[in-house]
This record gives sequence, structure tokens and C-alpha cells, in this order.
Amino acid sequence: MTRRKTGSGIRMKERLQKLLSAAGVCSRRAAEGYITAGRVAVNGETALLGQQADPETDDIRVDGVPLGREPEAVYLMLNKPAGVLTATEDRDQKTVLDLLPERCRRQGVAPVGRLDKDTEGLLLITNDGALAHRLLSPVKHVPKTYLVHTKKPVTSQMCEKLEAGVEIGDETPTAPAKTKLLSDTDCELLLTI
Repeated sequence: MTRRKTGSGIRMKERLQKLLSAAGVCSRRAAEGYITAGRVAVNGETALLGQQADPETDDIRVDGVPLGREPEAVYLMLNKPAGVLTATEDRDQKTVLDLLPERCRRQGVAPVGRLDKDTEGLLLITNDGALAHRLLSPVKHVPKTYLVHTKKPVTSQMCEKLEAGVEIGDETPTAPAKTKLLSDTDCELLLTI
């Protein structure tokens, strides 16, 4: 932290990572990624990792949006293909954000929940953190329905086990699911968790 004397007293400059985190933009660790990606500017200049600033006297912007001002809410629906990670970044593999136009990525969006790498389906992507929290919070119990294709038939006993909750190695079993077989071959079902 750097102290700087002004007419009204001593002003403090702080690291940008701390300022972004305190403003609710992202975590300090994520802020490092924002800065190294060139998404942060101070007084019109691309910020550097470790740089300090004063939010009261410096013009700090993330993706062109002034710090402290809420960016416009963005809501995207993506049909996630198989083979793509539900993540905001990965050094080795393609992520759902890599599928978006640059203008959308620069809005600070992130996937709401996740689908496994080999899973396809609807994925909500937004920068509305309050909505994401409401949808993901276990307290809210927002149901999620999946269309499941299996190689072998699913029996009624298997459905009963899913509906009772399944032991997966944690202290408690999974929450009860709802199942509905869809085909004569019993290799297709709707699974709601």
C-alpha cells in the first residue's frame, strides 16, 4: 500500500487485485487473471499485475466498465456440446466461454452450474451473480432435468434407488431424484435432481 498526501489528508493506493475484490468484481485470484488478460485499465492505460491505484482519484475500468458501476446484465443460453469444459478458463482444453464472441466474454460472464465434459445440454451463462446464486443455492431447491441415454436398459428397481437417494461415498446419500422412463427399450429416461 502506498501513502500519498493530498489537501484533505493522506490517500492510500492499493493493489488492483484487492480493489477489484472489494468492489465485488471477482476474487483476488481471478483479478490477477483479469489484469494479465488486459481486461483492466487505470486512467486509460492497460493495468499491470501488482499495480496500485486509488479508486477515488483514478479511473479504474474492467472490460470498459468503471469500477463501482454495475455492468449491464447479460443472459445467454448455450447448447453445450460434448467435449467442452464448463469453466471460465483452462490452459489445455476448450471451455464454454471459448465458444462465445469476445464481446460477451468481456462482460464478465460465467456458467451457472456445470455440465460434465461429455454432457451436452442447455447451460445458462450470465454476469448476474444474484441470479446465479438463487439458481444454485441448495436452500432454493431449483430442480434440474436431464435427458439420459443409457447403453443398457434401466430397470424399475434402478429408478426406485435413484428416487430414494444414492450412496456415492459421501456422508449422506444424494437427494431423492425423480425418474421417468421414455422409451420401449428403457434406455432413455428423464432424471430430475
